[in-house]
Amino acid sequence: MTESSTDETLPGAEQASAEKEHQFHHYTGNRIPWYVRLMWLLFWIFAIYYTLTFLFPALRIELTSPP
Repeated sequence: MTESSTDETLPGAEQASAEKEHQFHHYTGNRIPWYVRLMWLLFWIFAIYYTLTFLFPALRIELTSPP
């Protein structure tokens, strides 16, 4: 690629300033619904309960007396 080819502009392309280009860009995020947040909360509560109630005691037994 030569230097003259990098300075060329595309035919028919608009040359607008950055401020004008940004005029119509309105980015908004998607809000997570309350019921999805509730499902995640319930999942993490269950995961912690399961780990403390079943996994740690079973690991202690398995590590001290392997099959």
